[in-house]
Amino acid sequence: MTTIKVCVGSSCHLKGSYDVIEAFKEILKKYDVEDVVDLQASFCLGFCAKGVTVRAEGFDEPTVQKLGEDCLFIHNVNKDNAEELFAKEVYPLLNL
Repeated sequence: MTTIKVCVGSSCHLKGSYDVIEAFKEILKKYDVEDVVDLQASFCLGFCAKGVTVRAEGFDEPTVQKLGEDCLFIHNVNKDNAEELFAKEVYPLLNL
């Protein structure tokens, strides 16, 4: 299962992480991927100057090899660009 973690550390919280979480709840419903993507809040992801930061992890092996990493970080996420970033960055990696 793929996991999307939205940073809720102090800096990201001030930059709107709660709104990002709410946006992702709606996005996961819209794309009908609630059964394959687990949405979580996470304390500091270490990119305070680039927040709100979202980490996507738990991809299958071919996707991990394609990324060259075991996770994907997306920075500067907000409620207005969350769907665009999900559609562009995460959804194609789900291999549905």
